[in-house]
Amino acid sequence: MFKSILNFGAYSIVILIAACSDQNDFPEVKDYEKNGRWYNHQQVTWGRSVYDKYCINCHNSKAVGTFKWKQPLEDGSYPPPPLNGTAHTWHHSLPVLLRTINDGGIHMGGKMPPFKDVLTDEEKLAVISYFQSFWSDEVYGRWSKRNSK
Repeated sequence: MFKSILNFGAYSIVILIAACSDQNDFPEVKDYEKNGRWYNHQQVTWGRSVYDKYCINCHNSKAVGTFKWKQPLEDGSYPPPPLNGTAHTWHHSLPVLLRTINDGGIHMGGKMPPFKDVLTDEEKLAVISYFQSFWSDEVYGRWSKRNSK
């Protein structure tokens, strides 16, 4: 019995550490509100779960994309770019980001399949809020200014 209690305690500590480490993946709610972002903590949290289910296999953890994403693969297609604000994603308006998720990236030289009939509009917005949560305030500010015109 002592061994099972010890195992349960060790398991609980592992779960607690994993849960705590996930909290640092994106800014706190107050940071979103303070910096005038269009989304909230709940959208980011939901977006993370959608991202983990549909996007992480290609765009990788924390939306870092793939190494050498600007260089075509052997078949001529391009690998998944970073979505975390270090690539060109921040140049695109919300409607363009939604259209890319809906239509996929094949017409742009990538391999991303269309998600129009896979994700709801709310899930798509949640995914965008998740990867935008990695954008620095400077990058988000440039995106916001560029798209307020």
